[in-house]
Amino acid sequence: MKQSADPELACPVAPVVDIVFSRWTTPILWALNEYGRQRFVELERRLTSITPKVLTQRLRQLERDGLVSRTYHAEVPPRVEYEITELGASLGPLFAHLTTWADASLGEVERARRAYDAQR
Repeated sequence: MKQSADPELACPVAPVVDIVFSRWTTPILWALNEYGRQRFVELERRLTSITPKVLTQRLRQLERDGLVSRTYHAEVPPRVEYEITELGASLGPLFAHLTTWADASLGEVERARRAYDAQR
């Protein structure tokens, strides 16, 4: 990857963060990875606080990014299913490392926040 003088562009993980850590991306990918192929309403039930509009937008973006595939079944009524792609599933080790870090470090983050807030 070519280096840039622009600090915003110089970080090689910035594009990954933009793709993977947008709001709702990780819960959607987790649900598809954990429970397999699902219809829209199944995802909507699992992710109880997401609106249908936002779920549709995120699924479209994830499909565009190649992390989720959408299959349309021309039936009556029509049926659409979503599943995580091989590319999306390849993020599993990244999420596993982040889970390990979270388990080990979020308590320390919370203590640091309390100490910071107590100084204010």
